[in-house]
Amino acid sequence: MKTMKTLLKRSALLLALPISVLVNFSLRASADSTAGIILSTKCQGGNNINIWQNYNSGELLYRATNPNGHLSLGKGTKQATEGVQVYKFRNRNYEYWVWDGTLDSPQSGTLEVYKNNRILMRQTCRKN
Repeated sequence: MKTMKTLLKRSALLLALPISVLVNFSLRASADSTAGIILSTKCQGGNNINIWQNYNSGELLYRATNPNGHLSLGKGTKQATEGVQVYKFRNRNYEYWVWDGTLDSPQSGTLEVYKNNRILMRQTCRKN
């Protein structure tokens, strides 16, 4: 009886593993099918930021994860400032600016968060 239970547990595990792998890859593929990532950074404080661009509309998308949760924003803008690209996104009274590099170091960047046009936070970032 014990070998039968062990066999059933192993069978269930072997069945669950490919399903979870298949679901994981299919979710990534569907997310990547409408937009391409144009910037990926890791910032101080645990912020991981990805900027995406929709293939059809060109819309810029902001996706951030940190220890406190996730934030997704759309309708971003891009402009060259001081020789560096800056991506800007708005969420009510907040603005999120992601600098793609600096003049001194193209592999670094900055995340700035503003509320009512006043800076709340500035973090240095590193491109992935």
